[in-house]
Parts: sequence; structure tokens; C-alpha cells
Amino acid sequence: MSTLPKHGWQAQTLNQPMAWIGVLLLSLLVAVGLARWSGLDPRTPDAAVQWQRDLQFRDLPSGDVLVMDARTGQAVAQFSGEQGFLRSTLRALARERQRSSLGKEAPFVLVGRTDGRLTLQDPSTGQRIDLESFGPSNAAVFASLRLAGTPAP
Repeated sequence: MSTLPKHGWQAQTLNQPMAWIGVLLLSLLVAVGLARWSGLDPRTPDAAVQWQRDLQFRDLPSGDVLVMDARTGQAVAQFSGEQGFLRSTLRALARERQRSSLGKEAPFVLVGRTDGRLTLQDPSTGQRIDLESFGPSNAAVFASLRLAGTPAP
């Protein structure tokens, strides 16, 4: 039991902020809906390709991952140990291939862009992983494959 007298302004002041929040949320939903309906793409366009390399990854019986240049068939690198980021990245792309009932033979494409970004693409499924999104140390694992196995100048 409240001993305060009831005034019409108390209910009105409590409902007014809620009404403004409702208007704000409704406006936000309308804006997002219009943007999606108009086909607005929120992603920034990719920078031009500076270099690319076709690579195949093979699991060895020892548990290591062998990296091969798909054009020459030459082994260019071998990763031993846990290699969590490398394995999880490859596993994500392999899962998409398995869903599409595609084989393991097609190479992945490692792409370096003029703005310094690094992308691992699977042309078979159209999937891509922007490696710089996972931090410089994780992207460096794949960046080391740019010139791996090539003769030094």
C-alpha cells in the first residue's frame, strides 16, 4: 500500500522514456530493413591482388601437415606439432568441400592483396577466410608460405 498520492504525471514520465526507446528501436529496424532491401553491401571491397599461390595441404601419417605447390607438385613446407590455427583453418574449408561432396585434390589459393591483407580461398566451394582477422601471428603462419620452397634471389 502506497501512501504517496497518485498523480497522472508519474505514469507519464515513466512511459515517455520507454516510448522513445521503442521509437529508436523501430527506426533502427526500418533502417536495417531498407539497407538490406536496397542491396547495400556492408563489406569493403577487396584490394587488388598483389600475388597468389596455389597450395595443397596433405596430412602425413606422422601427424604433420605437408604443404605442396600445386603448380609444380613440389613440397614447400612441413608443419609439425599442434599448429592449431593452421589445422582449424584447413578443417573449416575441408568441411565445406565434404558438404558439397568434393574431393581433396583441388588446391587452395593463398592471396596477398596490395593493402597487406591475406586471404585463403577455396575455388571449389567459393569459401574464403580472411586471415588477418585472426591477428598478425596467425596470419604469419600462412604468410610464410608465400615464398616457401622457392630459390632465394
